Amino acid sequence: MQSLAFAHVQHLLVVYAAYVLATASPGPSNMAIMGMAMSRGRLPALVLASGVITGSIFWAMLAATGLSAVLATYAHALTAIRIGGGLYLLYLAWKSARAALAPSRPAVTAPGGGTDFGRIYRRGLLMHLSNPKSILAWIAIMSLALRPDMPAVVLPMIIAGCALLGIIVFCGYALVFSTRPMVRLYQRVRRVVEGALAVFFGLAGLKLLVSRT
Repeated sequence: MQSLAFAHVQHLLVVYAAYVLATASPGPSNMAIMGMAMSRGRLPALVLASGVITGSIFWAMLAATGLSAVLATYAHALTAIRIGGGLYLLYLAWKSARAALAPSRPAVTAPGGGTDFGRIYRRGLLMHLSNPKSILAWIAIMSLALRPDMPAVVLPMIIAGCALLGIIVFCGYALVFSTRPMVRLYQRVRRVVEGALAVFFGLAGLKLLVSRT
């Protein structure tokens, strides 16, 4: 019995490790959080991260019920999400390019200084919900995680554990890149950072639009 329980724990750790690798690797969400943290400060970046986390948990719940796998079998639904995500990333690329060409401005907005936190939250949520890679990643994680011999308690442990890890990863990006050294660096190379984000979002959006998956 103890060896079986230990095997389940080991399996959970493998699932958590796979989730961290998928979440912490560079992607549109992480790049957006980093850019927001350096340009607007810690609180807006945390709000953006919370939107991304909400989107991740949404796909986790869908994957847990098997609905995301059903969705993935319908080519038209996944294609619509892919096109929408690609267009949204191109929109973010345009915004970053416009910011790169704009005159210098204060790097960080003071807390509560007219910042539309609702819009920032929706941006993070939409970014994650419109990324078909997120759906497929959660299907892969659930396929790896769920086995016939797994006790019922494992599924909520997977979702809760991955949610906690997502909070640590995404909010960690927000906290690290909103530190004073990073903000000062952004002030010095603002155009380079915004230009790099524009290129990254643009390439990611075009990749989604031309991808067949």
